[in-house]
Amino acid sequence: MSEDNNSKNFIEMIIDKDLEEGKYDEIHTRFPPEPNGYLHIGHAKAILINYGLAKEYGGKFNLRFDDTNPTKEKTEFVDSIKADVEWLGADWEGRLFFASDYFDQMYEAAVKLIKKGKAYVCDLTADEIKEYRGTFDTPGKNSPYRDRSVEENLELFENMKNGMYADGEKVLRARIDMASPNINMRDPVIYRVAHMSHHNTGDKWCIYPMYDFAHPIEDAIEGVTHSCCTLEFEDHRPLYDWVVSELEYPHPPKQIEFAKMYLTNVVTGKRYIKKLVEDGTVDGWDDPRLVSIAALRRRGFTPSSIQNFVNLCGVSKSQSSVDYGMLEYCIREDLKLSRPRVMAVLDPIKLIIDNYPEGETEYFEVPNNLENESLGSRKVPFSGELYIERDDFMAEPVRKYFRLYPGNEVRLMNAYFVKCTSYETDESGNVTCVHCTYDPDTRQDGREVDRKVKGTIHWVNAATAFPATVRLYENLIDEEKGVYNDDGSLNLNPNSRTVLENCMLEPSLHDAAAYESFQFVRNGFFCVDYKDSEEGHPVFNRVVSLKSSFKIC
Repeated sequence: MSEDNNSKNFIEMIIDKDLEEGKYDEIHTRFPPEPNGYLHIGHAKAILINYGLAKEYGGKFNLRFDDTNPTKEKTEFVDSIKADVEWLGADWEGRLFFASDYFDQMYEAAVKLIKKGKAYVCDLTADEIKEYRGTFDTPGKNSPYRDRSVEENLELFENMKNGMYADGEKVLRARIDMASPNINMRDPVIYRVAHMSHHNTGDKWCIYPMYDFAHPIEDAIEGVTHSCCTLEFEDHRPLYDWVVSELEYPHPPKQIEFAKMYLTNVVTGKRYIKKLVEDGTVDGWDDPRLVSIAALRRRGFTPSSIQNFVNLCGVSKSQSSVDYGMLEYCIREDLKLSRPRVMAVLDPIKLIIDNYPEGETEYFEVPNNLENESLGSRKVPFSGELYIERDDFMAEPVRKYFRLYPGNEVRLMNAYFVKCTSYETDESGNVTCVHCTYDPDTRQDGREVDRKVKGTIHWVNAATAFPATVRLYENLIDEEKGVYNDDGSLNLNPNSRTVLENCMLEPSLHDAAAYESFQFVRNGFFCVDYKDSEEGHPVFNRVVSLKSSFKIC
């Protein structure tokens, strides 16, 4: 959130005005997800905005589940959302609520509206209600059941509660204005019959409130002052205000809308992700190719990187798309100074130093991060048999290739100069081993060397290296074709995940814990996968490459 008046966003300006005018004594916000799927990066923006405002103004922040639709809700989603919000650092301080906590109060609120003549039971079908509602250009027409008496409506509504009607047979509608230019105000449905078991209340209820009726009641009961939501609810605000006004809450909350976060070439729709999961295209809602918060956490993103991303995107009422490269920029900036830089060879071939003393091993003191001395150093073993990357050797080098080839000399990172003398191949002509000699006077420990080399390559010691699985990720979507085909299906990238087995890693990585991340020199930032790693055999997900063409202007 903003630190000075000149840079405050429009929500902060509204809050400042409300406080100055004495409308509220304390700021109280909430994040109200529906537990029908996993949260994604757009939800992270909503979480951090609402929590950030509460923190900025010394107020309170609630986590509340809008669980008014038992057909789609699961305890699994409740648990995942709680984990996501907590991971992002949004502390609800014990104020964890459910819409279902207030079902009794919502029922009484509906009864109050009936008694005021502001709600009625309607027998029209869903299609008939839609037909009667009219269009943007034509007003709606009254339901034939709109003028039922208060007594009849009270009896019918109680019968709805007692399970006397089938799903869809009757609904309770607000009695507002069928000629309103805002379609949401044309006698909206506020209760429907649904003989469904609820994850919190079991079979107590067979009628459930609609979101537009339940949400303002929840806010008012909890003492929320500023109900910040995304722009698609702007046209629903008159109904929100109507509900809190007609129910005569003494301190009505204020709804404020801000622009959603749209990322280029990503999938956020729950329907699409659900299909990807069910088809086995991804290995769950937390597959690292997705942008659910759980997926970003599994891939190796940090809460601070997402906070920085949200701050860079800003808060406005103008819809716009953000380049996915900005999200990658934020995690790259977050990790480059805070993570150790280690050596891992992803496509190994053997390198033998023929003149190195047989059976000898020495250790190099290697800084963990040259740009951050506080991360200290580690000892890295070195001997006459190493592994190097396959593409760090060419039998017939192309122009401007400065790595190993017959007769060329390079620096082994943090170690010695070596010169290639020969190489071995298998029956198919694939290089299996490179032979070199080393110059013991070129040890990289600060001494002067009488010559220079143009290439430096990384390596791991063969005797102490261990094999690991490494997964490289690209965008799940084929960026050249766009997200959707003409038929609405997804344009999937067939190369979105590459799995490399038997990569050779330096021994310091052997006991890396789940979610721990490192920079693999020259290869990118990698994180230990919490789901597929096993003791002694970690699986590493590439978080992001080392460089990108994306720049912050």
